[in-house]
Amino acid sequence: MGIVLRQSIKNTVITYFGFGIGAINALFLYTHFLGKNHYGMVAFLLSAANIMMPLMAFGVHNTLIRFYSRCKSEDEREKFLSFMLLMPFLLIVPVSAISYFFYEQIAFFILQKNPTLKPFLWLIPVIGICMGYFEIYYAWVKVHMQSVFGNFISEVLVRVVIMVLLFGVHWNWLTKDDFIYGLFAAYLLQLIAMKSYAMYIKTPVLSFKMPHNVKEIVGYSFFIILSGSVAVLLLDFDKVMIPAYENISSNALYSVAIFIATVIAVPSRAMLQIIYPITAKLMGENKLDELNDLYKKSAINLQVFGGLVMLGIFLNIKEVYQLIPAEYSGGILVVFLIGLSKFYDMILGNNNAIILNTEYYKSVLFFGLLLVFMMIGLNMLFIPKYGIVGSALATLISVMVYNTIKLLFVVHKINLYPFTVNTGKSLAIIISVFLAFYFWDFPFHPIISIILKSILITIVYLYLNYKWIISPEINQVLDTMKRKIFPQSRN
Repeated sequence: MGIVLRQSIKNTVITYFGFGIGAINALFLYTHFLGKNHYGMVAFLLSAANIMMPLMAFGVHNTLIRFYSRCKSEDEREKFLSFMLLMPFLLIVPVSAISYFFYEQIAFFILQKNPTLKPFLWLIPVIGICMGYFEIYYAWVKVHMQSVFGNFISEVLVRVVIMVLLFGVHWNWLTKDDFIYGLFAAYLLQLIAMKSYAMYIKTPVLSFKMPHNVKEIVGYSFFIILSGSVAVLLLDFDKVMIPAYENISSNALYSVAIFIATVIAVPSRAMLQIIYPITAKLMGENKLDELNDLYKKSAINLQVFGGLVMLGIFLNIKEVYQLIPAEYSGGILVVFLIGLSKFYDMILGNNNAIILNTEYYKSVLFFGLLLVFMMIGLNMLFIPKYGIVGSALATLISVMVYNTIKLLFVVHKINLYPFTVNTGKSLAIIISVFLAFYFWDFPFHPIISIILKSILITIVYLYLNYKWIISPEINQVLDTMKRKIFPQSRN
């Protein structure tokens, strides 16, 4: 776990820095400068673009990670990388053509309740292409075990550009409509930066010869398109469905709550950037004992990190909502429901990476497609009754069912299991800390209250985890920090 923990810590710091900028954007700048209607439009457009991303990338971002380590010579690697860059056009061209020639029909179908979105619909496939090729170039650097600077581009750059655009609206340099068009510039700049870094890490010698295993590569990519679409739909389809039943402004309230809850997943995003290529390598070399060890370590480490973040959010959520405009209130229950879904996703460690690198990967797709239909049905049932809370509940149920199926699949088919006795101990610590602090509020300004409570939660939580030795790797990091802060200390 050496390289994993080092790069994970760096990635976590970068990702939280990016999320800090994102928090300023989502909770303060969007809410004060853009307004609920345009904020709701942004949430819809970016979620729709994210749903299109697996199509526009043709699944190449996962295919590249799976097959790169199998290339035995430099010539094979060059042919493979060149093919990876060109393959997405097999779907980009037809999807773009359909979007162009049937724009009016698509707009009518999607926008019956919110016609103000019509001028911006063309941004969905265009931003989707930027997102798709960004992920391809990001995978390019991951296979060379260089995830840190790429993570900086991924998590920080686009948020900084969006922050600048939001201030442009505030200073009347841009209209609110101009800002929405500016989203394309933000994601294009992110793509250019990622491509430049990828070319710096490994400049390919373009080859127009097909790889010897082209049939297997294309077949796997088609699966990734479908399975990736399932995963993205579980994350973003709620924000696309809400405008079908509610005013677009409801998406703004939902997006605020979603952003707060998504912070829980930051340690997972950081650690899995480096774990995915390592998992692919271990699977390719059939080192199942090492993989099982990695599986358990990733699961417990993510549970400890994620548990701390989840507690920090859940126990300070009332104070957080006091800091944003009152018109965006009403999303606290959404934060809890989505937060629990993110936490459950985290504690399964590198579960997804294992499945995608086995011979059984196609079997899970069937369950994923069923769950997409289940999620759509649940949204159709719950949104009219409970609004955005109903959408969050539909997401929680769908994610828990889907992840449980994948967990049982890995346990049954590959005989790998992520949980240990420390998993139960960690859950006990999380529940105990939650019960101890949830009903305890400071009578101060919300920011001061958040800072004081977060410090107390962190001290108690880390102390209990350290004493019970929940994660030896985290204890080792804490011991190192302790020696640096107190050089005379022996322990």
